[in-house]
Amino acid sequence: MIKKAFLPLVLLGALALSACHGSRDTNAFEPPESFDESRNYEITFWAKNDTNITQTEIYKKAIADFQELYPNITVTMRLYTDYSRIYNDVITNISTNTTPNVCVTYPDHIATYLTGSNTVVPLDGLFSHAEYGLGGRALKFVSPALPELIPKFLDECSFNGRYYAIPFMRSTEACYINKTFVEALGYTLPDALTWDFIWEVSEAATAKAGDGTFLLNGQNVMIPFIYKSTDNMMIQQLRQSGAGYSTASGEILLFQDDTAKLLGAVAAHAKSGAFSTFKISSYPANFLNAGQCVFAIDSTAGATWMGSDAPLSDIAEDKIVSFETAVMAVPQFDTENPQMISQGPSVCVFNKDDPQEVVASWLFAQYLLTNDVQIAYSKTEGYVPVTSAAQGSVAYREYLSKSGVNNTEFYDVKLKATELLLDNIENTFVTPVFPGSASLRSAAGQLIENVVKSVKRGEAVDDEYFGRLYGDVAALYRLDGTQSSALSAGNAPLGPLPKTSRILLAALISAWVLIALYAVISRIKKRRAA
Repeated sequence: MIKKAFLPLVLLGALALSACHGSRDTNAFEPPESFDESRNYEITFWAKNDTNITQTEIYKKAIADFQELYPNITVTMRLYTDYSRIYNDVITNISTNTTPNVCVTYPDHIATYLTGSNTVVPLDGLFSHAEYGLGGRALKFVSPALPELIPKFLDECSFNGRYYAIPFMRSTEACYINKTFVEALGYTLPDALTWDFIWEVSEAATAKAGDGTFLLNGQNVMIPFIYKSTDNMMIQQLRQSGAGYSTASGEILLFQDDTAKLLGAVAAHAKSGAFSTFKISSYPANFLNAGQCVFAIDSTAGATWMGSDAPLSDIAEDKIVSFETAVMAVPQFDTENPQMISQGPSVCVFNKDDPQEVVASWLFAQYLLTNDVQIAYSKTEGYVPVTSAAQGSVAYREYLSKSGVNNTEFYDVKLKATELLLDNIENTFVTPVFPGSASLRSAAGQLIENVVKSVKRGEAVDDEYFGRLYGDVAALYRLDGTQSSALSAGNAPLGPLPKTSRILLAALISAWVLIALYAVISRIKKRRAA
C-alpha cells in the first residue's frame, strides 16, 4: 500500500519540478501544414485606444482590408481605454476559457497569462512556417520576413526561450522642455540632459516674488519638473546608475540602499516644490502648455499633447502659453552611456482547441505588421514602426522629412520625438519578464509616489521610513514572497514560495515521510519474523 502511495507522489514531485522550469512551455503549438480556407472563422481582437479617433479608424480599416483578403475570417474588435483593463479582463477570462484570439498587450502581462496552462501560443513555429509564416509564400498580403523585424524590438517578445508575441509599435520616453523658460533662468540646454542639470534648473524655477507668485511665469502655479510614469523613472535611474532592479530569473533587487539614495533625491526636490508626478498633480502636458512647468517627461507616443501648438492639447485655448519646445532624451547619470527604456504594445495570440482558428488569428496578427498599418498608426503619435521594411519605405521617410509642415500630421514636436527614438534604438533596454514582473514595475513607481506624498504630508523620510516603505510596497504588490538578495534598507519579509515550488516541496516531504515509514514497518516485520 505504501509503495502504491509512494509512486504517485514521486510522479507529482517530478511534474512539480518540471513546472518550476517551465512545463507550461513544453506544449509548443504545432501549426497545421496548410490553412483551411473552406471554413469560416470568427476571431476577437482586443486593443487599446484613448481619445485618438484616428487610431480607431486605422484599426477598422485594417480589419476591413484584411477581411477583403480573407472573407472567411470575421474579426470583431473590442477597444479599451488602457492596457491595465485589457490585462484584468484577460486574467478573468482565462479561468472561463473565453480569452480573445488576438490581443494588444505587454510582455510583462503575457508572462502572467502564461501561468495558465497553454494559454498563449508560442509563435516560433508560426514565424518559420513556409506557407503562412513571416514572409510566407501563401500569404495574400506582403508580410515582413523575420529579419525585417527590428531585432531590439523582437527580442522584447522573447522569454522562456520562445517568442510569445510580435512587436506592434515602439516608443520610449522623452523630456519635453519649455526652452524659453530655461533660457529665461539663465541656462543653456546641454547636448544631453543630466539629472543634475534637471534638478538645478527645477530648483531655480521655484523662486517666488513678494506677492507669492512665481518669478518665472508670474502665475500662482509652477511645478518645474513633472514625470508621467514614475515606474519608468525609477527603473531608468536604477539602470543608469548600475543598481539592481531584478534578475532574469525573477529575483527582486528593487528594495535596496541604492534605491533609497535615489528616493532621497526625489524627497528633497519634492519638498522644495521642484518635482511632482502625474498621479499626484495631473498630466505633465497640461502644466507644460499652460506655462506652469519647465520639464515634462512622458512617452514619445504622447508628443501630440506637448507644446504650444499641440493638436491634442487638453486645456482651454486661452490657458495655452506660447513658448519654444525642445525635445530631448531623458536625463542621464552618464551621458557617455545613455540608457532609455523601450516601451510600446505587442500582439499575442491565444491558444484555442482548433489549430485552424489559431492560424486564422495569427494571419490577422501578422497583418498588423504590414507597411500600410505600421506607417498609418505611427503617424498618429510619436511611435515608430517595428519593421525595417516600414522604417525604410519611401512613404515613411517622406513623412519624417515634412516635420513642421503643419500642426497635425506633421507636428514638429511629434516628429522630433519619433526621430529621438529612431536615433537611439541601440540605447534602449527592457526589464526582465517573468510572472510578477508587471507587479514589480508598479511597485517601482509606487515607491516614488509614496515618497512624494509623504513629503507633502510633512513626514520624515529617513532610514526608518524606507524600512516601512519597502515592507508596505512589497506587501501591496505581493512581492514579499519573492526571493530577494538585497533588502538591506527595508528588510521586506520573505513570504510564501511560488505555488509550483510549494507543490514540489510538499510532494518531496511526503515522499520522504513515506520512505521513512516504509523503513520502520520493514524493520518491525523483520524483528517479528526473527
